[in-house]
Amino acid sequence: MRAIQISRYGGPEVLEPVELPDPVPGPDQVLVDVEAAGVNYADTHLADGSYLSSPKLPFVPGSEVIGRTADGRRVMGLSTGGGYAEKALLPAALTVEVPEAIGDGEALALLVQGLSAWHLLRTSARLTPGESVVVNAAAGGVGSLAVQLAKAFGAGRVIATASTPDKQRLALDLGADVAVSGDADGYAERVIEANGGKRVDVVLDAVSGPVFDAAFEALGQFGRLVTFGAASRQVAKPVEPGRLMMRNLSVVGFWLSPALAVPGMFAPPLTELFELVTAGRVRPVVGGEYPLAETRRAHEDLLARRTTGKLILRA
Repeated sequence: MRAIQISRYGGPEVLEPVELPDPVPGPDQVLVDVEAAGVNYADTHLADGSYLSSPKLPFVPGSEVIGRTADGRRVMGLSTGGGYAEKALLPAALTVEVPEAIGDGEALALLVQGLSAWHLLRTSARLTPGESVVVNAAAGGVGSLAVQLAKAFGAGRVIATASTPDKQRLALDLGADVAVSGDADGYAERVIEANGGKRVDVVLDAVSGPVFDAAFEALGQFGRLVTFGAASRQVAKPVEPGRLMMRNLSVVGFWLSPALAVPGMFAPPLTELFELVTAGRVRPVVGGEYPLAETRRAHEDLLARRTTGKLILRA
């Protein structure tokens, strides 16, 4: 089978087309003929060796797969890798059947990004109706869904931050009440102004570095800053306990991979997400499709911030 393999760490240039033997399923695994695989920002961290955990070299990246089983069922699932290929193995416990009414790109957007957005708001931020929510990088895969889910979950005001006017307009089209620049300089002032002069209840941040520091300053009493990535590749300043106590603040970390080991963290949220999409209340943004042979270009576009929404590879 054709696959994309990483045999050394680096930029998009390390993504190499190869021919590999077809995978053989073991106990509790599902073999899938891949129709599409999702591309995530985390995949670029895997490629350069900066991810929180990395598999042994060489490896085939790609944790999100949608395709058909040998008996014709349309399924998608999450794995520890292997999705950038014509065939892939999925753990049965992290595989679900997909309604035919939902497209491949839409469905894949609900795996890592959709589940992350759901858990960021429900599990980590513990959002309650009427609260204000700031979504950083709101035009991205997680951000575009988090904006919509925050509205669906009853947020009183959703403030989107994005790097360009076009991306800010997309966030507004998806339901954000206000969209502002996500630049660290003046961030807290812009966000507070967008919230009617009041500090905010929740910030979802995958940027880190100076943006994380500025987001912390925008939090109001009992505010929660949920950190789930470091797209800036910069490290935020340490948060001293006294700074938390001053406004009863919380800084919460979230990483989907270990969360899915907890019972009930996978299928039930996906069921709700399927229902929201089918009802037209949530619209996953599919940002672009690339042939498997052009995986390198997909990573280049993602790193250059030329993309919005979900990117997928066609096997």
